[in-house]
Formats: sequence, structure tokens, C-alpha cells
Amino acid sequence: MSNTSPVSIASGTSAGAAGGSVIDVASLVSQLVGASQAPQEALIQKQTQTLTTEISAVGQLKSALSTFQSSLGAIDSPSAFGALSAKSSDTTAFTAAASSSATLGSYDVAITQLAQAQQIVSQTAYGSSSTAVGTGTLQLSLGSTSFSVSVSSSNDTLSGIAAAINSASGNPGIQASVITGTDGAHLVLSSSLTGAANTISVSETDGGSALSALTYATGGTNYTQQSAAKDAAFSIAGIGYTSASNTVTGALSGVTLNLISTTSSPATLSVAQDTSTIQSNIQAFVAAYNTMQGGLAQLSSYDATTNTAGPLMGNPALSGAQSQIHAALYRVVDTGSATYNTLASIGITSNSDGTLSLNATELSAALTSNFSAVSNLFSSSSGVATSLNTALTNELASGGPIDSLSKTLVKQNNALTQQTQQLNTQMSALQASLTQQYSSLNALLSQLQSTSSYLTQAFATLPNSPKGTGGG
Repeated sequence: MSNTSPVSIASGTSAGAAGGSVIDVASLVSQLVGASQAPQEALIQKQTQTLTTEISAVGQLKSALSTFQSSLGAIDSPSAFGALSAKSSDTTAFTAAASSSATLGSYDVAITQLAQAQQIVSQTAYGSSSTAVGTGTLQLSLGSTSFSVSVSSSNDTLSGIAAAINSASGNPGIQASVITGTDGAHLVLSSSLTGAANTISVSETDGGSALSALTYATGGTNYTQQSAAKDAAFSIAGIGYTSASNTVTGALSGVTLNLISTTSSPATLSVAQDTSTIQSNIQAFVAAYNTMQGGLAQLSSYDATTNTAGPLMGNPALSGAQSQIHAALYRVVDTGSATYNTLASIGITSNSDGTLSLNATELSAALTSNFSAVSNLFSSSSGVATSLNTALTNELASGGPIDSLSKTLVKQNNALTQQTQQLNTQMSALQASLTQQYSSLNALLSQLQSTSSYLTQAFATLPNSPKGTGGG
């Protein structure tokens, strides 16, 4: 017995008896159109949902591969393995940093003098920082750069002059302050620049002498020099060098020295391969691979308990990408070493779930034993990272497998959208046709019903027919 609800055609009212509508046309047409539209619409919706899920999954695949590929930049070229470290045997004397242009080696560094900035203190003591000292114009110089400060009645105190100096346009680095001692207030001028050439001078340029007590020239008497402008003096491998700054970049190619204190005996500067950074980069590569692998595993998974498949399970674009990645990952590379020519040989092994494990001790030993071989393993023309980069570029390229899959899915989704539009058009036409047909039928039935009612009433008014009189 069918459970389908019957299509209702009666009006359900007594209007029919009076010649009204016999059929509820709107309800009947709605039920008929719905019965035709529903299964087709459900099929399109199901297909659309499946495609939407697959399109999203392809986006996740692209993202996972692209993110992993970005991690290869730190290990996929010989220059990536060119990182060098510069270390000091006495970090209280100096520290150092090396760029890839530095040369491996060890050097004795002896520091006899640090670069120093000049500081001078006015000898004249004033009653306080707010005591008026006179008006005029001061020209201050630091090395070869000069600037002027106007002193008027609005700022003719030590604190006012100090503020004017500090805020002056073109000030190359003279910092002014006021120190008040038991004898009164003094103007202090300090250079922010080290080096023998960066000396301070002050002159009055207004033609007067109201500010003469604040003028200064090297060897002058109006200020006491608390610290002199000096260059750093040191030697590398016995070769002397001077620098206006304690941060030295020009003495040893590719090496930056930060001088901290003088030495009583030379300290050692060692420039070597930066195995620590390289090891960190390889560890980051393994972590990035495992993140990608986790994402791909979800896309291609199958849960036997719930009979649920990942959105790209068995998809050739995904399986093809995985195949290319595995081929690059587990290749034997000509590194120039029979010992270190695979990832496993440097401590990177595969787990049962497809992720990688890294033995840091084995990797460190490989880097120490044969740095060049490890570099070639990843960054040579046939290296693991180089091959992975090439494979991923091909997989993600426009017109490549993943791009083609994405375009196909979008095209199919657009086709379903068109089907929905066509179905809606067809159902609108069907609704109009059925409405016309059943409206005509309804009018006919209504007319017949009216005729029937008339005849019934007419017969009711006829006289009773005579009774029969047959004899006995």
C-alpha cells in the first residue's frame, strides 16, 4: 500500500452545490508541480553539495602544497647553506656576526681603544637653570655639520637654551642638558656620535658677546671636557685598524664586529659554517612536511567505522601529487659521499602514518662530518629540496593536474546552476499549463454542476404521476 498522500482536487466546500468551484486549482497544480520538481531538485542539490565539497578540498590541497613549498626556500639552493657564524672567544671584549660573503678562518683580535663620544661641561656656574644668561645667536657644530639656535628673552636661560638645542632643525646629534651642583647650574653638551672627527664647537654669531661664556673651541677654557672624541683602535691578525664607531663592518670582509672593551691579550674570532641555523632550517622542513602530510591524509582518508571517505579519496590529482612528492623525498642523491646520500642517512626517517621523524643527533653529526654532502643532499640540482620544489611547481602550475581538476569542478558546478535555472523555467511553464488546463476543467465541471442542480430542482416541481387503476 502506497504512503504517498493523494492529490486533493475537491474544493472541500459546499460551493459546488451552488455552482461554485469544484476543483482547488491552485492547490492541485502546486502539488503536481512539486511532485515533478522535488526529485530533480534533490538530485541537483546533492550533486552541487558534492561538488562544493570537492572544490573546497582542492583549495585545501593547493594551500597545503603551497605552504610546504614555501618552507623549501631555506634549503633548496646552495646559497641557503652558505650561512656562516662568527664567534668570539671573549664576548666581554667583542661579539661578531658573519654574512655569506665572509671567509672561513680564525683571527686574533686585539682592542687597544674603544670609540668614544665627546662630552663638555660649561665652567661658568649660574644661579639656577632658570637664570637669564643673555640673548643672541649660537652656532653649534658636530664634526662638519653646523646649525644655529636663536636665544631671545623667551628662552635666555640654561634650560631654555638646552631645549632650543635639542629641538633645533639640522641638529646632527648634540644633546644638551642642565646639571645643577653645589656651585650652581652648568650646561652639558654631549655628542651622540662617536669618533675623533665628531668634536663639538660653539660660537656666537650675532656680533655681540652676551653668550660668549657658552662658546667653545677645541682647547678652549669655557668648558671642561669630560670625555674626548676618539676612534676605536684595534688589530685583526696583527693588522691595525681604526673606526669612528664601535660597530665595525669594513675591517674583515663579510664580518661585523661589535667592540665592547679593550683586551689585555688577543681574543679569537672564528668564522665557520652556521650549522645551528642549517639544522633549524632542516627541522622546520620536517615540521612543514608533517603538517602538509596531515592535511593530505584527511583529504584522502577513509573511515571504515562510519563508511565516510575523504573528499579527494582516490582522486588522481591528489594521488599524483603524493606520488611526485614521495619520489623526490626518498631519492638517492649523488652528494659526493657514499655515507650521506639519502634523508635516512642524516637521521630523517618515515613513520607508518607517512610523517617524518628527525634524529637531531644524527643530523648534527652529519653536518659536522660532511657539511658539503648534506648541502648537496638538499640543494644540488638533483637534491631532495630542489626536486620537491620542481615537482610542486609542476603540480600547482596553471594547466597542471590540480589546476585542471579545479577548473573541471567549477565547470561542472556551473552546469548544475544552469540545470537549476532550466528546471525552474520548466516548472514555471508546467505550472502555467496545468493551471490553464485545470481551470478550464473546473469551469466545465462547475457548469455541469449548475445544470445538474437546475434539473434536480425542475424535476422536483413536476406534479406526482397518477396512480395506476387497474381492475381486480
